[in-house]
Amino acid sequence: MPRRFALSLSGAMLAVGATLSALPLRPAAAQEVFRTAEHDYRLRTVVEGLVNPWGLAFLPNGDLLVTERPGRLRIVRQGKLLPTPVPGVPAVLVRGQGGLLDVAVHPDFATNKLVYLTFSKPTGERENGTTAVVRGTLVNDQLTNVQEIFVAKTRGAPGHFGSRLAFDGKGHLFVSVGDRQVPPTGNLAAHPAQDLSNHHGKILRLLEDGRVPPDNPFVGKEGALPEIWSYGHRNPQGLLIHPETGALWETEHGPQGGDELNLVKPGANYGWPVIGFGVNYTTGSAIHGGTFKEGMEQPKLVWVPSIATAGMMLYTGTAFPRWKGNVFVGGMAGEQLARIALTGDKAELAEVLVRRKGRIRDVQQGPDGFIYLAIDDRASQPSAIIRLEPVARK
Repeated sequence: MPRRFALSLSGAMLAVGATLSALPLRPAAAQEVFRTAEHDYRLRTVVEGLVNPWGLAFLPNGDLLVTERPGRLRIVRQGKLLPTPVPGVPAVLVRGQGGLLDVAVHPDFATNKLVYLTFSKPTGERENGTTAVVRGTLVNDQLTNVQEIFVAKTRGAPGHFGSRLAFDGKGHLFVSVGDRQVPPTGNLAAHPAQDLSNHHGKILRLLEDGRVPPDNPFVGKEGALPEIWSYGHRNPQGLLIHPETGALWETEHGPQGGDELNLVKPGANYGWPVIGFGVNYTTGSAIHGGTFKEGMEQPKLVWVPSIATAGMMLYTGTAFPRWKGNVFVGGMAGEQLARIALTGDKAELAEVLVRRKGRIRDVQQGPDGFIYLAIDDRASQPSAIIRLEPVARK
């Protein structure tokens, strides 16, 4: 077994990974208590019976929205999965890694009822689709007035669609788009993720209705798409705005190693595939020209081998007070939850939680301050929503 580690580039530190009202729940089959450096917790199952849960978002009334990749938006209400999916979701391309992806609730949902979805949009009989964003009003458990507000200019294999959503509370919506598995061969600098004329491997910044903010870094630049905020990403599946600093943080998949946690800056180039820390699948041969190049950003944290980083969240609750301000990142291949301590723009892997309980596709904080996880399908671990509950130390 290869040794798993996370390298904090900002602190030159190597950490070994070994080291609404509350939703009512069914009694847990086991009450095992897990001990950690700061808190003890138990795992409780919220609901089962989902298929490939991908995104989680809480409504102000405590309802939990869950996307299922085959194209369904579900509601968990008072600890029960409503039997009927939400009508009004657009048709999605369910192929490879594609389908219905993220869900986000507008910061002013209490008054405007707006919900946003990302998905792989069908683009033709022989095409593998592209990443798109819609928004609609959620009233009486139905999605109405659905508007398509963005369609990415990408094409490629039916994978690496991204795609996460994050609001900054200042009228902007950030969207991540993957590189669509375009092979990194030949002239790496000519890869679509390095090309500003498309949306491959980009973080985008939109106004909440899909229009382009006039102060985006590439507005007015010849040959560049104005939605682009940053570029040189591979497959970003974690995105958050720090609630205090307003900083944009992102996680992305590396190839067989080299998953990254990045602090995203406007106009910056994050290097894929010119620089990176991963290698080719199967062969283990080199991909990149190196791990550093002038003019390209360095990640704040790197996982080698990959844990297949997915959804992420910054904890602000009171149920786990000593975790306040920490970032939690789901791992799919690693089947783990990484807790990361932030100090300014530095990141350090603090510990690994929730081992071997299934592929953690998303992580969100509930209104109760508990930590909710979307467990993607695996034969040994059926898909479910589970949560971490604190246990008092004796």
